Amino acid sequence: MKNPLGSLLSFLGLKKKFPRLELLEGLCCRFSLAQIKAATNNFHPLSYIGEGAFGTVYKGTLHDGTIVAVKRSKKSYQGEFKNEVRLLCQLRHPHLVSLIGFCVEGSEMVVVFEYMSRGSLADFLFGIRKDYVPLSWKHRLHICIGAARGLHYLHTGAKHAVIHRGIKSSNMLLDEEWCCKLSDFGLSKLGPPSMSKALIRKDSSVRGTFGYLAPEYVVHGELTEKSDVYVFGVVLFQVLYGRRTLDLALPDNQINLLSWAKESLREGTIHHAIDPYLKGRIAPECLNKYLEIASSCVHLKGNERPAMGEVEVTLELALELQGIADSEMESIYPSGEFMYE
Repeated sequence: MKNPLGSLLSFLGLKKKFPRLELLEGLCCRFSLAQIKAATNNFHPLSYIGEGAFGTVYKGTLHDGTIVAVKRSKKSYQGEFKNEVRLLCQLRHPHLVSLIGFCVEGSEMVVVFEYMSRGSLADFLFGIRKDYVPLSWKHRLHICIGAARGLHYLHTGAKHAVIHRGIKSSNMLLDEEWCCKLSDFGLSKLGPPSMSKALIRKDSSVRGTFGYLAPEYVVHGELTEKSDVYVFGVVLFQVLYGRRTLDLALPDNQINLLSWAKESLREGTIHHAIDPYLKGRIAPECLNKYLEIASSCVHLKGNERPAMGEVEVTLELALELQGIADSEMESIYPSGEFMYE
């Protein structure tokens, strides 16, 4: 494996643009294509994990036995490949998927990440995995808190603010210990050194996944950190309802998750609308706090949405309220068999 710093800066076109850019030396390797093929058994179908918008992901094993995820980028997405490598070489956080290295050889563009053995949050919300087991409410809260911490870091904790622009449950990955980490930075935007004022960018072409786009971004191409907050709110409703953002198999008034959620909140029927597995398992105090922050996140006006730091703290409070209520109920019902009204 070659020292990546000089070649990486040249390939990404950053030597002239950012002459003092600091990469995390020792934390990003440049692999040869032969090494990548050896790790994935020449991209064997049995190594296949899944397909993303910008590439195909395989499970691989490096020469030292390290298990990794290998994303073979589609040739038409060189810009997204460069963007992801450029950003992740500068970002390290417990709730962001770690970049291990990359390969650029001929027409091949490959990114190597840490392997997230439990797949994505979407796998468990929508029953995609063969070993699907519904997640408990506390489990879901822990995962949401981890994702919120990662997004909070992107907005305020890095040297340059980052708008993720691809937040969705399928990009929230889970490791063996159920730690949630954000992934897929191909569309992310690097902002100014400070986020003391909202970063506003105008995008001539709106990109992303339908159902996961903030209204001001769709209508005006206006992109801020509050665009990420809106989409995070969409995910919070997915976690509570246990369903996709759009489901054409449902009745007309339930096809769009947010519309259905707002209707059920207005009519006081939310207890009938949420994930059936969660019914009777969420303490009222916790649910109210959770709905409060989820609803704030999806406010139509970006400046009315909370910052991710507030989202993180409120979710932690919701988890604490659930824990207190569970302890009280367990003292009344030692068998552990109880349901909330």
